[in-house]
Amino acid sequence: MEIEPIRGRYPRPRFCRVEKTMVISTAGIDLLTHFEGLRLEAYQDSVGVWTIGYGHTKGVTPSMKITEAQANNLLRTELIEYQNYINEMVKVDLIQCEFDALVCWVYNLGPTNLQSSTLLKVLNNGDKPDVPTQIRRWNKAGGNILKGLVRRRAAEALMFSGRDWKTYLDSENY
Repeated sequence: MEIEPIRGRYPRPRFCRVEKTMVISTAGIDLLTHFEGLRLEAYQDSVGVWTIGYGHTKGVTPSMKITEAQANNLLRTELIEYQNYINEMVKVDLIQCEFDALVCWVYNLGPTNLQSSTLLKVLNNGDKPDVPTQIRRWNKAGGNILKGLVRRRAAEALMFSGRDWKTYLDSENY
């Protein structure tokens, strides 16, 4: 099948063609931006990846600087991509809080980790009650458990379960 170019640009990537059209809610964006934080100057994350804005990593160079408006635009653009990964890979129906939590998770960990994860297998088998446990398992970077990732995964697990993600500090011993 031939893909038509869009106004002289590259053809649309496959991930833009999805049947489902769920989009992340304000609550999901709040969780994501809370944990990603906003950094207007490039920095290296916990595993040495150059990062800027709200966790943006593509094409970031050490001396890069952006404005808050640019960071917001990067986030909006990337959210389309990450929403589509969930819309494509998840084969069961989701409610909004489940979708939001999964978009936050894949935004942080990437589509390759989602595609090969037990989390996705469990979810697509319809075992939604086990998904929060699967979310919380992904708390390491560079082989080390990071407190920030433990907290983020607790918040994502709470959101997936339809609970208030902001209570994640109360659930650290979850």
